[in-house]
Amino acid sequence: MKIFLWIAAVLLGCTGLTAALFLGLHVSTGEPVPLIRAKLLYRWCVAIALATFDIYIFTRVAQGLWAIWF
Repeated sequence: MKIFLWIAAVLLGCTGLTAALFLGLHVSTGEPVPLIRAKLLYRWCVAIALATFDIYIFTRVAQGLWAIWF
């Protein structure tokens, strides 16, 4: 599970930093394309965070059920 969390953290960091970079690029230049890319990458950040949270919760539930039944 720790490896999965590290992978999720790396993916979240990469997409978050890239989204922040594109947002800064949009603010400095005013071009619309970096804003579109920043929004897209932000949505990927949210998707990664929610998927990680869901997998973590369901893993804990499965471990609890396993402990109760066996």
